[in-house]
Order: sequence, then structure tokens, then C-alpha cells
Amino acid sequence: MSDSRTPGHEVPEPIQAIKLRHPWRNVFAVVVLAMVALFLYDAAFNRPVYAWDEVGKYLFDVRVISAIGYTLQLTIYSMIIAIVLGVILAVMRLSPNPVLRSVAWAFLWVFRGTPVYVQLTFWGLVGVVYKTIDIGIPFQEPWFQFDTQAMLSYFTLAVIGLALNESAYMAEIVRAGLLAVDKGQEEAAVALGLGWWHTMSRIVLPQAMRVIIPPTGNEVISMLKTTSLVIAVPFTLELYTRTRDIAAVTYKPVPMLIVASIWYLLITSILMVGQYYLERYFAKGVGARPDTVKPLTPTEAVAIQRANETEAVAPADRNDDPDTRWPDGERSRS
Repeated sequence: MSDSRTPGHEVPEPIQAIKLRHPWRNVFAVVVLAMVALFLYDAAFNRPVYAWDEVGKYLFDVRVISAIGYTLQLTIYSMIIAIVLGVILAVMRLSPNPVLRSVAWAFLWVFRGTPVYVQLTFWGLVGVVYKTIDIGIPFQEPWFQFDTQAMLSYFTLAVIGLALNESAYMAEIVRAGLLAVDKGQEEAAVALGLGWWHTMSRIVLPQAMRVIIPPTGNEVISMLKTTSLVIAVPFTLELYTRTRDIAAVTYKPVPMLIVASIWYLLITSILMVGQYYLERYFAKGVGARPDTVKPLTPTEAVAIQRANETEAVAPADRNDDPDTRWPDGERSRS
């Protein structure tokens, strides 16, 4: 029995890949790990100023836990207001009305062009600038009058200051997300008879969220850390200021800074995990490649089958036998 494999269709030998070596990369990694280990050892045993016992003592202190609650409230309330205002400002920026575009641009110009600490300081002095809040017809006796300092607490002023500053950045993030959606999507929705609300909520925004979510997550994390500046209002019950007040009593500022840093890192890590899952949810189907269609028969088997058919139809002595010049024994017609 002859071998079914033809010389032109021999099975190639498997390739033996040799892994590329990177000796200097390994050396660099060892050096970095050694430096990290030396730093941790030095911080743990050779730096008494860190006072790790004080860190453990105040890490779960009632005052620190209460300050974490205020920090989270400042972050959540400010971001909710900032996102709502940011969407409104983004729509105003994209509006064909020149007045709305100009007002939105002026708002962004002011709140993005001045430091957030300066803005918070101004909001802390708003009770001095505007002693009362009057409601009524201009240039007439007010219908209602409220004392500003009695009506607006420092916590409320801190939320307002953080939210207005953040809304300017959120407006640009939302505007970038809306502009990232192809104009043809909106035109197709209009052609189908969808109104503005359904077009935005069902067509444009779901696609824009893929662009909006990553920077928004970064802004939430940034807002968490920006709450440490509300001392300018002054609001003194958030995490950083509370640990600083404790350090003023214990005369050990470094351990309290470590306590605040540990809690900031923990909350930031949780927010980063949430951001990761949100990004993955809104990025479904983006950049996905279709599955490769695998052949039902291996390429090697097809080649061998064709070679066998050729041998069966055209044997080596076909030139001597006129009956085998044509398939199925057909003779050539003169």
C-alpha cells in the first residue's frame, strides 16, 4: 500500500520557539524589590516618628470614623449636583442659541479659571457679602427675607462650592461624550420619528457613556481628595482637618497623616473597582472581533484527499492506455 502523502504536502515539523531572555530586566526588578524592602524595613523599625502604635490607636477612633462619614457626604452630594449641572451646561454649550452658549462659556471660564481654594474661601464669606436673601420683585419691598448665615451652614456652603467648581469640569466631559457620538445616529433617530428626549436617552447617551464614564470616575476620586480643602469655608469635620486637630493635641502629626492617608487609599481603591466595572459595562461590544470561523476539515486532510483523487484519476501509465485519458473511462471523440 502506497503512502497517501505526496512530496508537496508533507507535514511540517513543529516550530520550537526559544523564549527571548531579558537579563537586565530581571536585574532591575530585583533592585527595585530590594529598595522597596529596605524602605519598608526602615519605616517599620528605624523611624520612631512614624509611631505605628499611635496609628493603630487612632485608625478606628470614633472621631476619625465620623470624619469619614462627612467626607463621603461631601463627595456624594457635590458630585450629584455637579453631574446634573454639568449636563445642563453641556447642553447649553451645544445649543444653537448664542445667549445660552455665552452664559455657559462664561460660567466655565470663571470656575475653571480660578483655584478651588479661592472659591471655597469666597463661599465662606458669602454671609458677609450677602447678609440676607430677599425674595420678591426687584426694587420693591421683599416678600420674604432670610438671614444668610442662619440659613446656610458651613457644610452646605462647602457642598455648593465644591459642586459649582466640579460642574464646570463635568460640563466639558459630558460635551466631549456627546460630540463623540456620530451625527448620523441622531439623524437616524429623527428619521424614525423619535423626539429629543428619546433620542438622547436611548440613542446618544448610551453611546456617549463609554466616553463619559472614565473621566467621571477620575473626577469622583479627585473630589474625594479635594474635600480636604473645605477648611477654607471653614468646615472642620472632614477627615483631613479632623486628624489634624487630633495631632494638634497629641503633638504627633505624622501618625495622624498616616491614618488619613490609609482611609483615603481605602476609599479610593473601592471607587476604582466600581469605576472598572462601570467602564466594562458601558464598553460592551466596543472593539469586539467576530469569532474566527474554523474549517470543518483540516487543511492537511483536504490536501491529502485531493492528492489521492488525482492519483486515482491519472495513474502513471495513462499515456499508454487510451481508455484512461478521460475520467470515467470516456474516450476522446474524433
